[in-house]
Amino acid sequence: MSAFPRRAALALLASPALAQDYPSRPIRVVVPSTPGGPPDLVLRAITPRLSAALGQPVVLENRAGGGGLVGTAYVARQPADGLTWLFTTASHTNIPPFNDNVTYDPVQDFTHVTLAAQNFGQVLVVHPSVPVTTLPELLALARRDPGRLTYGNAGNGTASHIPAEIMKSMTGTDILSVPYRGVAEAVTDLLAGRVDMFFVGTQIAQQHVQTGRLRAIALTGARRWAGMPQVPSMAEAGLPGFEVVNWFGLWMPAGVAPAIVTRVHAAVASAVADPEVRQQFDTLGLEGVAMPPAAFAAFVAEQARLAQEIGRRVGRSGG
Repeated sequence: MSAFPRRAALALLASPALAQDYPSRPIRVVVPSTPGGPPDLVLRAITPRLSAALGQPVVLENRAGGGGLVGTAYVARQPADGLTWLFTTASHTNIPPFNDNVTYDPVQDFTHVTLAAQNFGQVLVVHPSVPVTTLPELLALARRDPGRLTYGNAGNGTASHIPAEIMKSMTGTDILSVPYRGVAEAVTDLLAGRVDMFFVGTQIAQQHVQTGRLRAIALTGARRWAGMPQVPSMAEAGLPGFEVVNWFGLWMPAGVAPAIVTRVHAAVASAVADPEVRQQFDTLGLEGVAMPPAAFAAFVAEQARLAQEIGRRVGRSGG
């Protein structure tokens, strides 16, 4: 299935001059989800600085479908010239165990560039019509009427799906999964009261919580976020050991020349260290990371292994 060995061999033969001339054309960054989601927000903060550092426009391209499968598979098939990037979330490793029609290997079919940023976890938010203000109250309601409550699922294996299924598994509750094509669609229906709850990034949750259109119940990370200091972690709220954070990574097709990878990583590291970007990230509930390529490759391999374990535990159905 993987073309990695052949592409890697070609990368070793790539001339230094080729890397020095990189990039010769604008760079496309494929986001495999609908516009307006968390990856878009991260990219908006850093792409102006990436374009300046690399000397070519860095253009975002949304290719949604299959909870991320469509856009990710597309990038895996592109030439290993460093001109097509994939920027997505932890769903890169979390989606495959929940789907039978995955045409790529999240580890072998990509060049791992960097973990650019991570959040403090997803916020479990509910529509104000749901008569709860705490996690124990929500779980009690779910137990009283199994199958009545619903949660938005922006794709099996995504950051909206994994925390919900872990919560259900830990508590033995029956909460119905309602599928969506992406975060934006799920948030729209949540705001309209067509679903009861959703696990969403802090940067999206905060704006709706502040206006009273949604109610924050708990945060999936290990610690509270300064932007919502009143919101407890899931562990604090009664589920010890619960910790799920979302991260944002950058990949290219397998076999990209190491010199290109090094240059792009350096551009990302400089961008996330910029004081203005750090301020934007802080507002969005994010922290810049810029993990080096080798460490990121090891990280992705481990995350893929853990995702397989979660997939076996909660099942492929996700419901």
